[in-house]
Amino acid sequence: MQGEVSTQPEPAPIPLRWALVPVVLLIALLAVTIIVLEGSGHIPLVLGACVAGLVAWAHGYDWKQIQAGIVSAINLAMAAILILLVIGVLMGTWLASGIVPALIAWGLQLMSPSWFLPASCAVCSIVALVSGSSWSTAGTVGLALIGVGNAMGINPAMTAGAVISGAYFGDKLSPMSDTTNLAPAMAGTDLFTHIRHMLWTTGPAWVIAMIAYSIIGAKLEGAGDPSAIAAITEIIEARFHPGIIHLSVPLVVAVMVGFKLPALPTLLTGALLAAVLAGAQGTPIAEVLGAAMSGFVPNTGSAEVDELLARGGMQSMADTVLLVLCAMSFGGIMERTGQLQTLASKTLGAAKSTGSLIAATVLTSIGVNILAADQYLAVVIPGRMYASEYAARDLHPKNLSRALEDGGTITSPLIPWNTCGAFMSTTLGVATLAYLPWCFLNLLNPLIGMLLGFTGWTIAKADPPEAEPC
Repeated sequence: MQGEVSTQPEPAPIPLRWALVPVVLLIALLAVTIIVLEGSGHIPLVLGACVAGLVAWAHGYDWKQIQAGIVSAINLAMAAILILLVIGVLMGTWLASGIVPALIAWGLQLMSPSWFLPASCAVCSIVALVSGSSWSTAGTVGLALIGVGNAMGINPAMTAGAVISGAYFGDKLSPMSDTTNLAPAMAGTDLFTHIRHMLWTTGPAWVIAMIAYSIIGAKLEGAGDPSAIAAITEIIEARFHPGIIHLSVPLVVAVMVGFKLPALPTLLTGALLAAVLAGAQGTPIAEVLGAAMSGFVPNTGSAEVDELLARGGMQSMADTVLLVLCAMSFGGIMERTGQLQTLASKTLGAAKSTGSLIAATVLTSIGVNILAADQYLAVVIPGRMYASEYAARDLHPKNLSRALEDGGTITSPLIPWNTCGAFMSTTLGVATLAYLPWCFLNLLNPLIGMLLGFTGWTIAKADPPEAEPC
């Protein structure tokens, strides 16, 4: 049966020198393909998976075990893939119904370039904190903010950086976030202890990011041609007639989020209601279905506005889904055959002090994000590996859970072939390596986490054991 796990005993651990072979090859192929040839990471990841499978086969793993690793990893990513596809549909219907154009028009009227970046970061922080999802935040509010920024003449990479910084701040501190629940479960602490402890690293990173966006924004006061912005607003108003009705669907989505309903049905409901709204406004059903499938094709008479609004659709997520499948195949083989564990365990041998242990945890999570291409594995694998070491050194498990998020969750959108990096790049229409330098919170957070580890500040000892009752 396909996907059946072999009953063959587990082979001996794969030596480090062999576990490094697929990693070194993958990094070299990605560097040449993405940086030099300006291509995508799909084929390098497939080739890396082939080499990882050959290394595993040469060390005693059979095909059923290797295939089980691939299937298991892809199964782990299926929820993310489904959300990707629904976000594509939602983007198309929210554009066709006038929801996103209305938000862009209102944003152009209310915002100025000088405070657009810090405002974008703050808005996304609040939305993600309430929703618990950086993906939902980027696919709705973030999409509109990209449009506003483009109309203002602001570098879309800057806007994407502010959106992602805010989205991951809120996601990281939201009790409804999946990774925020996963990290303390792996470390052995409770949710709210974990969230309070994360404030020491995420809080300063957010404040510094907001200051940086404010400084940059002050230099953008003259960005954008006021007459061009006014012309864009007039065209949107003439074509879509923004009104209170365009807030009805986002309001329903917000209420569903408030009731803590799952992300997938919430987003799907938002997409379906937007399709109904588009039809009620006279948009032909064929055009609505086309926007949901292939993306919205505006015809406003302005090339600039058409370019601003032409995006979305399920098909727009095809490359991203393929990239996720390729990346999870590589990561699944590496994880199932123990090659990731071999690589990660070597870092533990070098972690002599508390600071170096926390740094090793953060760096291992980043490494798993790169190699396994999934933020969940970047939390789970180091969490399983290091939990006993934190206990042996009398360190509170909340130190481990914080380090897992500082390295795993927060850096996932900075890697082009990671599920989060691929999603953000596709949704916001900005290449991962283009927005990376502007994701101030995501870049600072791991550094602050490691700095606190070496200084010992906020590093908590394990709770003393409770006394036995007399």
